[in-house]
Amino acid sequence: MNTIQVDVVSAEELIYSGEARFVALPGEAGELGIFPRHTPLITRIRPGAVRIEKADGTEEFVFVAGGILEVQPNLITVLSDTAIRGKDLDEAKAMEAKKAAEEALKNAKSDIDLARAQSELTVMVAQIAALRKFRQKR
Repeated sequence: MNTIQVDVVSAEELIYSGEARFVALPGEAGELGIFPRHTPLITRIRPGAVRIEKADGTEEFVFVAGGILEVQPNLITVLSDTAIRGKDLDEAKAMEAKKAAEEALKNAKSDIDLARAQSELTVMVAQIAALRKFRQKR
């Protein structure tokens, strides 16, 4: 069976490391699908779900708040400041953070405040979508 090593790394820890048959994640210009022996690639990724089809056919989900993807023929590396395993996502916390970002957006007093609030809102919306996708698969 053809597999590829996948490592998903956050600023704090290694979130996932293992063999996979396929990986799908949100690329900057759209959804990316990567199989073993993919052409080498380095690109930015958007906030969203990384779906890893493991060698045994089961799936692993990881939420990333954006980051960098590096693909080599035998290794996929996902680097993100924030990465959370699908099973560890908390919808109540995400909804609370989304509301806080919406409030910050309304109260933004400068372009920097506005940009920060928009970025946080984008991440929280993506996290909620990833959580719902993860729950549908279970």
